[in-house]
Amino acid sequence: MSRILLSVMLLVATVFAFGGIANGQGQEPDWYPRVIAPPEMRPIIQATPMELRPYRPLHFWGNTVRRNYYRGNPLPTPQDLVKTGANLAYPLLPVVDRPTNRLFSR
Repeated sequence: MSRILLSVMLLVATVFAFGGIANGQGQEPDWYPRVIAPPEMRPIIQATPMELRPYRPLHFWGNTVRRNYYRGNPLPTPQDLVKTGANLAYPLLPVVDRPTNRLFSR
Protein backbone atom coordinates (compact mmCIF):
# COMPACT_ATOMS: atom_id res chain seq x y z
CA MET A 1 0.00 0.00 0.00
CA SER A 2 2.75 2.47 0.87
CA ARG A 3 4.53 1.75 -2.46
CA ILE A 4 1.38 2.70 -4.37
CA LEU A 5 0.96 5.90 -2.36
CA LEU A 6 4.62 6.77 -2.86
CA SER A 7 4.28 6.14 -6.63
CA VAL A 8 1.20 8.36 -6.88
CA MET A 9 2.90 11.14 -4.92
CA LEU A 10 5.96 10.90 -7.18
CA LEU A 11 3.75 11.08 -10.27
CA VAL A 12 1.90 14.16 -8.98
CA ALA A 13 5.19 15.87 -8.06
CA THR A 14 6.58 15.15 -11.53
CA VAL A 15 3.51 16.61 -13.24
CA PHE A 16 3.76 19.81 -11.18
CA ALA A 17 7.52 20.08 -11.69
CA PHE A 18 7.34 19.83 -15.47
CA GLY A 19 4.39 22.17 -15.95
CA GLY A 20 1.59 19.73 -16.69
CA ILE A 21 -0.80 21.98 -14.79
CA ALA A 22 -1.72 25.30 -16.46
CA ASN A 23 -0.96 28.45 -14.51
CA GLY A 24 -4.43 29.95 -15.00
CA GLN A 25 -3.26 33.30 -16.37
CA GLY A 26 -5.33 32.92 -19.51
CA GLN A 27 -4.44 32.41 -23.13
CA GLU A 28 -1.19 33.90 -24.37
CA PRO A 29 -1.38 36.58 -27.06
CA ASP A 30 -0.48 35.72 -30.63
CA TRP A 31 2.43 37.10 -32.66
CA TYR A 32 2.24 40.44 -34.48
CA PRO A 33 4.30 40.21 -37.69
CA ARG A 34 5.85 43.67 -37.64
CA VAL A 35 8.97 44.68 -35.74
CA ILE A 36 8.16 48.41 -35.95
CA ALA A 37 4.54 49.33 -35.48
CA PRO A 38 2.95 51.75 -37.94
CA PRO A 39 2.21 55.20 -36.53
CA GLU A 40 -1.55 54.61 -36.35
CA MET A 41 -1.01 51.54 -34.13
CA ARG A 42 1.32 53.17 -31.58
CA PRO A 43 -1.40 54.80 -29.42
CA ILE A 44 -3.23 51.46 -29.21
CA ILE A 45 -0.04 49.65 -28.25
CA GLN A 46 0.89 52.24 -25.61
CA ALA A 47 -2.61 52.08 -24.09
CA THR A 48 -2.46 48.27 -23.78
CA PRO A 49 -0.76 46.75 -20.71
CA MET A 50 2.51 45.04 -21.65
CA GLU A 51 1.24 41.60 -20.57
CA LEU A 52 -1.70 41.81 -23.00
CA ARG A 53 0.20 43.02 -26.04
CA PRO A 54 1.05 40.51 -28.77
CA TYR A 55 4.52 39.02 -29.06
CA ARG A 56 6.68 40.86 -31.60
CA PRO A 57 9.95 39.86 -33.27
CA LEU A 58 13.08 41.43 -31.68
CA HIS A 59 11.09 42.92 -28.77
CA PHE A 60 13.11 41.09 -26.15
CA TRP A 61 11.97 42.99 -23.06
CA GLY A 62 8.24 42.83 -23.77
CA ASN A 63 8.35 39.20 -24.91
CA THR A 64 10.25 38.25 -21.74
CA VAL A 65 7.69 40.02 -19.54
CA ARG A 66 4.83 38.23 -21.33
CA ARG A 67 6.48 34.80 -21.10
CA ASN A 68 7.11 35.30 -17.39
CA TYR A 69 3.52 36.46 -16.85
CA TYR A 70 1.83 33.61 -18.75
CA ARG A 71 4.26 30.75 -18.13
CA GLY A 72 6.13 31.69 -14.98
CA ASN A 73 9.40 31.30 -16.90
CA PRO A 74 11.01 34.09 -18.94
CA LEU A 75 13.14 31.77 -21.09
CA PRO A 76 11.96 31.15 -24.66
CA THR A 77 11.12 27.62 -25.76
CA PRO A 78 12.40 26.21 -29.06
CA GLN A 79 8.90 26.80 -30.45
CA ASP A 80 9.22 30.51 -29.56
CA LEU A 81 12.48 30.73 -31.50
CA VAL A 82 10.83 29.13 -34.54
CA LYS A 83 7.90 31.58 -34.34
CA THR A 84 10.31 34.52 -34.08
CA GLY A 85 12.19 33.37 -37.17
CA ALA A 86 8.97 32.78 -39.07
CA ASN A 87 7.70 36.26 -38.24
CA LEU A 88 11.00 37.85 -39.25
CA ALA A 89 10.75 36.04 -42.58
CA TYR A 90 7.19 37.33 -43.04
CA PRO A 91 7.01 39.31 -46.30
CA LEU A 92 7.62 43.01 -45.90
CA LEU A 93 4.26 43.85 -47.39
CA PRO A 94 1.88 46.16 -45.55
CA VAL A 95 -0.49 44.40 -43.19
CA VAL A 96 -4.09 45.48 -43.72
CA ASP A 97 -5.62 45.72 -40.27
CA ARG A 98 -9.31 44.92 -40.55
CA PRO A 99 -11.59 45.89 -37.67
CA THR A 100 -12.08 42.76 -35.61
CA ASN A 101 -12.51 41.92 -31.97
CA ARG A 102 -8.87 40.73 -31.81
CA LEU A 103 -6.17 43.26 -31.16
CA PHE A 104 -3.49 43.44 -33.85
CA SER A 105 -4.99 40.79 -36.13
CA ARG A 106 -3.32 39.98 -39.45
